[in-house]
Amino acid sequence: MTAAMQTHQGGCHCGAVRFEVALARGAEAQACNCSICGKVGFIHLIVPESRFRLLQGEGNLTRYAFNTGVAQHLFCKTCGVKSFYRPRSNPDGWSVNLRCLDDADAVEAHVTGFDGRNWEAHAAELEHLSRETAS
Repeated sequence: MTAAMQTHQGGCHCGAVRFEVALARGAEAQACNCSICGKVGFIHLIVPESRFRLLQGEGNLTRYAFNTGVAQHLFCKTCGVKSFYRPRSNPDGWSVNLRCLDDADAVEAHVTGFDGRNWEAHAAELEHLSRETAS
């Protein structure tokens, strides 16, 4: 991680699942309108694999996959919250829910809309986010 990165911790509602993620100031975040993200209010912070670490609760996660099965949606078995998952657009990285960070209000992220309802037409817009140089 570079000096510009700041580590943030977060987790699910009940605290059984905990993680940390390294983010750059002004990180790109997306508010997606697809069928699942829109319903749960997930705000994506997509990061490379190396900038995400599960701290606890691996055994308390359950998976859900739909459509192509590439995206691995991970939910806490106890409270049902999806605080992060392996996204279809970036299967080499992780998407963390900004709203699940302990200090979400203090995170300097630039949130834009993402047209996930028309995912096939827009998926390439997200590919750069799991590269090591992405914010």
